[in-house]
Order: sequence, then C-alpha cells, then structure tokens
Amino acid sequence: MRRLLRGIYYYFTGRIQVRLTCYFLLILLPLVIISLFANGKSQQILEEETGERTRGALQAAVEYIDLTLQNVDELSTLLATDRNLIRLLEEAESQLTPQSIVDFSLLMREITNVMSINHILSKISIIHLPSEMMITTDSGGKRIPGAERHPVIAKTVEANGARLLYIPEADGNEDLLNGTFETDQIYLLRTMDLYNHDRQPNILILAIKRDTLLKLTSSIQPSENAHIYLFSNDNKLVAGTGHSRFFPYWDPVSEEMVMKSMEKHEENMFIIRAKSRYSNWSLQLMQPEVELNGKTRQLQMFTYLIIGLSVILALWISWIVFSGISSPLSNLAYGLRQLRFGNLDVRLSDNNRKDEFGYVTNTFNKMIEDQKHLIENHYEQQLRLSRTELKFLQSQINPHFLYNTLDTIYWTAKNYEASEISEMVLNLSRFFRLSLNKGKDTFTVEETMGHLNYYIRVQQLRFLDQFTVEYEISEDSKHLYILKLLLQPLVENAILHGLEKKQSGGHLRIVSRLEDDHLQLTVQDNGVGISAEKLRYIRQELAAAASVVSSAHSAEPVEDLFGLRNVVSRIKLYYGSEARLSIDSQEEVGTTVLLSIPMSDRLTTGNGG
Repeated sequence: MRRLLRGIYYYFTGRIQVRLTCYFLLILLPLVIISLFANGKSQQILEEETGERTRGALQAAVEYIDLTLQNVDELSTLLATDRNLIRLLEEAESQLTPQSIVDFSLLMREITNVMSINHILSKISIIHLPSEMMITTDSGGKRIPGAERHPVIAKTVEANGARLLYIPEADGNEDLLNGTFETDQIYLLRTMDLYNHDRQPNILILAIKRDTLLKLTSSIQPSENAHIYLFSNDNKLVAGTGHSRFFPYWDPVSEEMVMKSMEKHEENMFIIRAKSRYSNWSLQLMQPEVELNGKTRQLQMFTYLIIGLSVILALWISWIVFSGISSPLSNLAYGLRQLRFGNLDVRLSDNNRKDEFGYVTNTFNKMIEDQKHLIENHYEQQLRLSRTELKFLQSQINPHFLYNTLDTIYWTAKNYEASEISEMVLNLSRFFRLSLNKGKDTFTVEETMGHLNYYIRVQQLRFLDQFTVEYEISEDSKHLYILKLLLQPLVENAILHGLEKKQSGGHLRIVSRLEDDHLQLTVQDNGVGISAEKLRYIRQELAAAASVVSSAHSAEPVEDLFGLRNVVSRIKLYYGSEARLSIDSQEEVGTTVLLSIPMSDRLTTGNGG
C-alpha cells in the first residue's frame, strides 16, 4: 500500500498535466458535492412524505381488518351461546339415527341463515364430536373419524371456550382433517355452549378466505409491482398479493419504514409496516424504490448531466493549457532524459513555433546533433581499442595455464605410476579442447563448471587427492553465459596458494547463484589464507587495475597478480563498470573470492555485442 501511495505521489508531482487536471477538478468539487447533497435530500424528503401517507393508509386498513375480525369473534360468541343450536347438538346421539339426521338438518338450516347475512365468512362448520359428524354450510354433513385427536381440535377443547385462531400452512405436511381445513382460508374455533362447564365437546368453526381480508386493502395498493402482506400477531403470514416465498421478514425492533434489498429482487424495495393497536396484526407494503423515486429521476439525470459536462469542460481546458505551455516543457524534459540515457537520436518537434519554446527546442536539437558527431568521431576508435585489449588479455591466459599444467604433469610423472598420468593427460586434453571450442568466447555456467572440473581433477591427481571440491549451482543461473576461463585463474590461485600448503582436509567450494539482479560466482577454500598486509596490497592493486580499464588507458606491464588482474580487466571490459571482484581472507581459515556480474543481454544470450 505504501508503495502504491508513493507511486501516485511521484506521478502527481512529476507531471504538470496531471496537476493541472486535478486543480480544475478540485474547483468543481464544491459544485458536485452540493448537487449530490441536494439530490439526496430531495429524495429523502419525498420518501418520508410518501411513507407517512402510505403508513397512514395502511394503519387505517389494518384497523379495519382488525374490526372485521372482532365482528367475526363476536359472531362466534353469539353462535356458541345460541340455545337452539346447543339444544340440537345435545339431542343428537353418538350414533347416526333418523332423529339425529333431522337435528343435524335443522342445525345446518340455522347456520346457513347466519351465513346468508354475513359476507365476510366463507363457511360455518360445527363438529358434533360424540358422533364425529361435521355440519357445514357449503357441503352439508359428513363424518370425520378421529376428529377429537386432531391437534387443533384438541387445543380448542383445552381452551375451555376461549377463541383459537388457526392458519393452515401450505407446505403439504400438515394434517388438514380430511379436507376440513383449507390452506387458502383462516379459521376461528371455539367450543359450543360457551358458559356451561359441563358442556359437550362440540366445536364451532368459522372460516374466512384469506383473499377476502386482502381485498379490504386493494384501494391502497399503489401499483401492480407493489405487494401487500397481512401478518398475524405472531408474525405469521396470513395473506399477500406477492409470491409467499418472497415476502419480507420484519425485525420486530426495526423502524416502521425501511429501504433495503430483498432476496429474489434485483433492486431495492421500500417497505412500510402498520400494526393494529388491538390485535397486533400488521400490514406490510413492499414497493420498488424505482417507482417511489420516479419523480426525482429526471432531476437526478439533469444533475448528473451538468456534473459530467463540467468535468469534460475542465479536462478540455486543462488540455488546452497543457498543450500551449506545459507540453513543450514536458517534451524538453523527455529529450533531456533520453540524452542522459545516451540516446543521441532523439529529436524534439518544434511545430514551427516562433516563441521562446521554439528557440529552446531548436537549440536542443542542434546541441544533440553536434554532440552525436563529436562522439561518433572517437567512439568507434576507442571501441576497437577496447576489443583488441580484451582479446589480448583473454589470449594471455592459455599459455600461462599451459606452463603450470606441464609443470604438474612433470611432478606427477616423477611420483606416480603411468595410469594416473594418463588420467591427468586425458583431463588436460579435454580442458584444452573446450578452451579452444572453435573460437567461442562464452560458455554457460553449467558448461563452465564441467570445463573447470577437468582442470581441478588434474590438480587433485597432482596433490594425491588431499583436497575435495564442492559445486553449488542454482537452477536459475545454469543457463547464463560467462566468459570462458573466467573462474580458472581463481581456482588455480585457491589450489596453488591456499590448498597446496595444507597437508590434508582441504576443501574447495564453487558457488553460482542469482542475487539482486547480479550473477554471484564464488570460489572459496579452507587453505592457509592471506595475511592482512598482503590482502590490503592485493585489493589496492586490483582497484588500480579496474580504474585503468575504466579510463581506457593501457596499463604498465606487471609481474605479480597476473591471474587476478586478468580477471578484473576482462570483466570490466566485457560486463561494464558495475562488474566487480572482491577478496576476503583470514590466515589459517581460508580465502573467498566473489565475482559479481550485473544482469544484461551478455549474460542471457552470450552475445558479445
């Protein structure tokens, strides 16, 4: 995150056009904020006013529904205490006799007369539990076996005359008592002979269609996309105009008006609730927000259009200012950056300007042209000199190594049998074959290690295997190209000056790895080491050799540190000034030589350029 913020800061401070655009947009910021605030405030006021009106209408509707239910409740009390109905039920026997049929017929006529003057009820039923007969206004009479065991009937009997409201579920798992109860209706149940404690368990059932209650609210439904839901006092859905699976769940502690997204709806819904003060039944209206805010949409669109045009105008003005003043400065800054990177082919377009910017642009182009001619006159000659010196330094190492190898073969011939001499000569032959390699100047790191192993094996045979060798080559460095015979002088010094004087336990370690965009080549031994004074001298001489190469002057002939000087000169000439060689050593502990080569095309392709 900090890096991202730093990048944004540098981008802002480094480009005039970005700053100009930001300043113009900053001027427009108060206008945008005020416009958006006004839009939001007007929408909020509209929602509050519409919500209050709608909630008032809902409150009136739910209280009307509550009054209707009270009337039905009072009707149930009248029927449950009607002495004529109670007498007919008491006279009916548990077995269906002709007299019982007559009594049930009279009973049905009585409740049918009541039904004819009450249009809220859909039907009236009475269950005579001793005979398990149900008399109903819509289908006459029928026998209901096991009616007293039904949970709703049992609760009604236990209520001891109190009213019970039953709302069947539509999930298909509920026992509806052989069709007595239907899911599209709600039922009010109570026992007959209300004030008699020795009453028979006869049940009065009043049914009301759910849609009948919902029709009482049809006048307040604002649109076809709006839906009204009626809930009982225990927050159970009684009826609704929308799909029952999508009705809104209401948190009891929520406000009476809320705007939120609903499941199965792609847009926000405006939900209003009104609750009855008597029965705690509630009505909920759910309306799409887009319908509620339709009147303010046009105002919002005009506001957004003005904001958009203002932003475009600010960008256009900033571009005009940038093109007239800042663009020439940016063009000049680009040319200076290219010049710093060594690009002498860059030219600035002056667009035939006659003002100060045109003069500066023409002067810059003339300066680049003169500098390019000046460099071209000397660069090629200096480059040829450097390449010649590189080839010369590289060719010097082969005779130097040959002399040492012949000396090794001589001592081996004096001290060992011919089989070991043959192995030594074989490794030497392979080494020279790869060294010549048809004039190639570079090997991959992996090939270099294999080539180097031939030389090390020759030295191991010479010193009776008194030292071991270890290679650590990282996978990401194996394919990189380095100059041939670059590590051989370092290994030769480690063996002849470090491990030769160690009688046993010598160890040579060669490491190759990539670190911080540099190829790190390490030659490490646990030999006798170098004294502090000698190490200081070596470092000074190698620093002097590196400075001589960097200044492109020929060095004076030297008689010591030939191998190290050769390596320093070659890496500086071939890989540039960032390539370096460092030496660390401690007496009786060992010596470590590190070659650090920066990543470039020379490493990845082996191209000498």
